[in-house]
Amino acid sequence: MPESRELETFLTLAEELHFGRTAQRLHVSTAQVSQTIRKLERRIGVPLFTRTSRRVDLTPVGRQLRNDLGPAWSAVEAALARAVETGRGVTGTLRVAFGDAAGGQLLAGVADLVRRRSPGSRVEFREARPAEVLPWLRDGEVDVVLAGLPLDGPDLATGPVLVRERRFLAVAAGHPFAARAAVGVADLARVTVLRCALPDPWLDEHAPAAVVRPRDGLQELLTLAGSGEGVVPVGAHIRRYYPRPDVAYVLIEDAPQLEWGLVWLAGAATARLRAFADAAAELVREPA
Repeated sequence: MPESRELETFLTLAEELHFGRTAQRLHVSTAQVSQTIRKLERRIGVPLFTRTSRRVDLTPVGRQLRNDLGPAWSAVEAALARAVETGRGVTGTLRVAFGDAAGGQLLAGVADLVRRRSPGSRVEFREARPAEVLPWLRDGEVDVVLAGLPLDGPDLATGPVLVRERRFLAVAAGHPFAARAAVGVADLARVTVLRCALPDPWLDEHAPAAVVRPRDGLQELLTLAGSGEGVVPVGAHIRRYYPRPDVAYVLIEDAPQLEWGLVWLAGAATARLRAFADAAAELVREPA
């Protein structure tokens, strides 16, 4: 098969019909243009150009090749340009997934900061159930997600911690825990713990028998807690964004804080994504 350089030289010469101008456009010597065209003609087996001291023209086979190859080559160049723009450019669309109202509010603030800095940029938001977060990321449906950390995997990369918060337990309003100011980690062994499908090393260690609800979103888990079917570990922000008369939120006093940050595919950190991550870190940074 011809090399890309040979095809580029052929199409440029087919447009210019002049070896000198073709050499200038390609930043090579006239001799290199001639050598490349002769090599391509040997590959194909027929002349592609007629050459005289005054004129260069395409042969019938050369015209056919130009007509057939031109649109395809233009498509290749456009695809490469889009790839470069995606990798290097800050403008364009970044697809971001979040899991609840607090995450959406945080990311909306980040997007506003990014847009003010780069008016050509656009952020597209998608609300994801816990079980959808990693498949969406790995299938290319979104570029970055806001998720609980650590979210480990050889194919994943994470930004800095954006939010730290206390862990609470969502329980039914009539549950014995609801009358207490706080519970301890040891109390988790006394109840049915319900959890989402996202990894949580702390829960794996301290509530290994927890019932994983892979299809359930946050509201469904809180409904199960409110109906007395189990208790749900949540972050402190859930109390503010999801108050419910059937659910009480009780502090887990000896649990480590939950941490939240941005997660994306390793090797997929475009300039657009990096600008978004930098803006997120700046937005949540506490004043000195």
